[in-house]
Amino acid sequence: MNLVSLARLQRNPTVKTEMNQKGFATKVPIGFLAYPISQAADITAFKSTIVPVGEDQLPMIEQTNEIVRRFNYIYGCDVLVECKGMLSQTVRLPGTDGNEKMGKSLDNAIYLSDDEQTVKGKIKKMYTDPNHLHVSDPGKVEGNPVFTYLDAFDPDKETLEELKAHYRRGGLGDVVLKNRLNDIMQEFLKPIRERRAEYEKDKGEVLNLLLSGSKRAREIAAQTLDEVKTAMILKY
Repeated sequence: MNLVSLARLQRNPTVKTEMNQKGFATKVPIGFLAYPISQAADITAFKSTIVPVGEDQLPMIEQTNEIVRRFNYIYGCDVLVECKGMLSQTVRLPGTDGNEKMGKSLDNAIYLSDDEQTVKGKIKKMYTDPNHLHVSDPGKVEGNPVFTYLDAFDPDKETLEELKAHYRRGGLGDVVLKNRLNDIMQEFLKPIRERRAEYEKDKGEVLNLLLSGSKRAREIAAQTLDEVKTAMILKY
């Protein structure tokens, strides 16, 4: 935390956006403001070089690398390692309510644990083009969450492009698109639900997996911390 200024944390665009969403103003909790530092600790503890993230988390990667460079410069070492963010083809999925970000706190997300009816209900209520009031009306594809999700999950890109053209010129209802998205999402989530159900049959084994992973993580993090203390001449 001593490697980062308060002003720098306040300039973090991801933090600024979430502070505005939560209405913190000047009453932001220090734990929230310092969250990028906590993320940097998680990354650097394992000397991660590639971190899968959403587009909105790239500022966190930048913050991590600044900390890495400053630490290595101050202590004349190369103990900590810089990383790169790895984006998927779809860099961000919007919330089902049209919000630019989905999240549990906003209750605007489709979860991997959702059953069929829950997913169907969420898709049915999805935000689309507010000016597309009648089937005959031309619709807007850009910024339309249903099309964003179809772009991400629909394997038939040729048909999807035809649907986009049809929607733009009018004559294609939102219900048709939502039904198509529902079918695609149910197929995508089916094997995930089945695998989850199998693990739920033996929760003891799930706990063993978590304990095993935690043990390995602690060993790696302890080694990094030992190198950090050595560089800082704090190992005694």
